Amino acid sequence: MAKRGKKYEQAVALVNPEIEYSLEEACDLVKKTSSTNFDSSIDIDIRLGVDPRHADQMVRGTVSLPHGTGKDVRVLALVNESKQDEAREAGADYVGMDDYIKKIEEGWAEIDVIIATPDAMGKLGKLGRFLGPRGLMPNPKSGTVTMDVADAVKQVKAGQIDFRVDKFGILHTSVGKASFDATKLKENAEAFLSTVMRLKPASAKGLYVKSVFMSSTMGPSIPISRTAVTSL
Repeated sequence: MAKRGKKYEQAVALVNPEIEYSLEEACDLVKKTSSTNFDSSIDIDIRLGVDPRHADQMVRGTVSLPHGTGKDVRVLALVNESKQDEAREAGADYVGMDDYIKKIEEGWAEIDVIIATPDAMGKLGKLGRFLGPRGLMPNPKSGTVTMDVADAVKQVKAGQIDFRVDKFGILHTSVGKASFDATKLKENAEAFLSTVMRLKPASAKGLYVKSVFMSSTMGPSIPISRTAVTSL
């Protein structure tokens, strides 16, 4: 078994694995357990009692975090010429159509979000196998396929995140950075978690939220009380 570093062991010692913390306690503790030399991401993982193999149990949505993600999100706008100035003025990092589709075909993926107008989707279909696994394929449900390009770009830049349950029934997302104060982390986490609760599928049986953990990059997991989540 690989030996853990001294900083990690010190961080682990701060977390009692036998108890579940309130959201407020977890946000305080996750800052104390962050020991990287860079500004760590603060992540939340939720294990849901859903079966994503059934379409009616797929949990997917978007939420605008009140304090943003703390990350500079790189946005590619795949739009026709009439929308390109609009996309640039809204803050898109890359704007174009066929030129960027060709770059993606050649393996380029230095982006975090793609926003596209509906007419671009026919051209993007052939890139599904490349973009899909990377979570980059635009989707109307996440607001990334739209004619209101400016608003979509601004929303993403301001901290809107897109989340989707994986094949194991787990949701994973970042809710800020270790440099955020605990109150901002808590408010971001509440925005995300309350959205997940509202998206509970009617067909889901038994426990909807099975477990929730918060962690910093390379830090230990902190168990969060299910009650703290389900009451949102």
